[in-house]
Amino acid sequence: MVYPSIKRVNIAVIMKKILLVEDEPALQESFKTIFAGKGYQLLQAMDGEEGLTLMRATKPDLVLLDLVLPKKHGFEVLKEMKSDAELKNLPVIVLTNLENSEDVEKALELGTTTYLVKANYSLEEIAQKVEEALK
Repeated sequence: MVYPSIKRVNIAVIMKKILLVEDEPALQESFKTIFAGKGYQLLQAMDGEEGLTLMRATKPDLVLLDLVLPKKHGFEVLKEMKSDAELKNLPVIVLTNLENSEDVEKALELGTTTYLVKANYSLEEIAQKVEEALK
């Protein structure tokens, strides 16, 4: 016999956590639906400060980070992550509308694993990139 409480614990252990740091509510909701359907736990932050707080508290498997954020810009978030022993190895996918080469180079120097420009990818393509990074 399987006990419901044991089953819930097992599911929680198996589910990978993605932290989405994004200030657009429509994108937050869209990604929530997509990742829930794929069996991921999506944690959400609306600004850079909240994103760092959630990273430290939850240790996600991957961070999906916008750069243009209230309270703390994405580059500041990346700098803090790089200097924090507990956060510096978290995989980060930058998802932004900034597409000049200086921004891409700076994000990569700060430890970003992938840099995606929102306008160039569908939500499903972004979800695929996240899944690839989690393998």
